[in-house]
Amino acid sequence: MIRNGWTLLGRSIRNFSSTRPALSFIGGSPVRLAEGVEVSMEKIPPEFCRSFVKGKQKFMLDQNIVVRGPKGKLKTLVPSFVKIDQKDDLITVSVDNPDDKIQRSMWGTSRAILHNNVIGTSEGHLAIVKFVGVGYRALLEEENGTQVIGLKVGYPYTPKYKVPSDLKASLPSPARLLIEGIDKQQVKLFAARIREFKKPEPYKGKGLYVDDETIRLKQKKIK
Repeated sequence: MIRNGWTLLGRSIRNFSSTRPALSFIGGSPVRLAEGVEVSMEKIPPEFCRSFVKGKQKFMLDQNIVVRGPKGKLKTLVPSFVKIDQKDDLITVSVDNPDDKIQRSMWGTSRAILHNNVIGTSEGHLAIVKFVGVGYRALLEEENGTQVIGLKVGYPYTPKYKVPSDLKASLPSPARLLIEGIDKQQVKLFAARIREFKKPEPYKGKGLYVDDETIRLKQKKIK
């Protein structure tokens, strides 16, 4: 039995690490606005609010951080304890109580999403799906005004994926598929869905890779 860091035998309990926990200060880092990008906060009526539960506490997502830029507009739901302050072209995110664990976690998350949205509405986000394997390639078609991606990855049939309306796909080469959009989460999520169909295998390295993804190859066991 352990009491106050000591066992009943009188031996002390040593921690796995002797260094203090390193906290991330990303929440307090300001976000620089690109040219033509505007950020504002808007309230949401209570009857339309979403909520989430952490432990025994319930939090309402009753406000939106709205980012407008040359490429479009993005909204992010945040609780009322998240605040933003703008000075010239710098946006600072803060919370009511930085010592609260839940508010501190939402602080960094909100700042990271805001930063991604500023980049997305000004420059856009990009995901590259690489086809590695003999004959592996992508096909890009259009059906009723919607882009459709076909995958040639060694199967007797061609699986097809419709590109969401807020994303754009292009093929600079048959083995390189580019996915573009202003919402980073949706861009990476769609790339992950395509990769899910043919994950890289560890022996020959064949499969679909996203961005700079790499794997460690294994050696075959020879009896």
